[in-house]
Amino acid sequence: MLPLQPPRHPSAAVVEALATAARVPVWLPWPLPAGWLVTGFSHVGDERSGVRATVVALSGPSLVHGPADLLIIAEEPGVGLGAAFAGLDGTDPGTGFDDGPPHAKITVRGHPVALWNVRKAAPDRAVYAGEALGNWLWAVVWPGEAGYMITLSELSLRDLRDHDQALDLPFGAFCPRLGVPES
Repeated sequence: MLPLQPPRHPSAAVVEALATAARVPVWLPWPLPAGWLVTGFSHVGDERSGVRATVVALSGPSLVHGPADLLIIAEEPGVGLGAAFAGLDGTDPGTGFDDGPPHAKITVRGHPVALWNVRKAAPDRAVYAGEALGNWLWAVVWPGEAGYMITLSELSLRDLRDHDQALDLPFGAFCPRLGVPES
C-alpha cells in the first residue's frame, strides 16, 4: 500500500515540487471557473515509488448552495485515492459505473474525455469518474448539488507537469476536504 502524504497548502513551490515528482498528471481546470481558487494539494507515494496519485483542490461559489469544493484526482489503477474521497469501498468506481452514455464530458489536452456519475458515492457529494492518459480521473464536488459544474461547465484540464505554460494561479485558503478521506 502506498502512503497518503499530508495535504499541502497552495503555493507555487508546492506546484513545482508536485509537478516534478508526479508520475501521473496533476490536473487543473484552466481557465478556472469564475471566482474559483486553487486551495491545496495532496498526493500518494513516496521517494522510492514516486507520486502515483495527485489531488488538486479548488474552492469557489456554487450557483445553488453557497460555497463549493472540487477535488480533481489523477491516479494509477489500483491506488484507490479517488474511491476514498468518493466515500467508496475498494479502489475504483465499481463495476457498471460506466454503463450507458457518459453524464459529462470535459476536455483534456484538447480532447474530449467522458465522465460518468458514480452513483454509489457518499450522498453529500457528487462524484464523476473516467479515464485519461491511462489513469483514473475523478472529480469530487461538495455539496452534491454543486455537481452541476461538471455536467454543465465546459471544463478544460491542463497538466501542471507540462513545461509549456506559465500560469499565474490564484491561491486561496486551504481546503479542509483534503484531510484524511472518509465516507
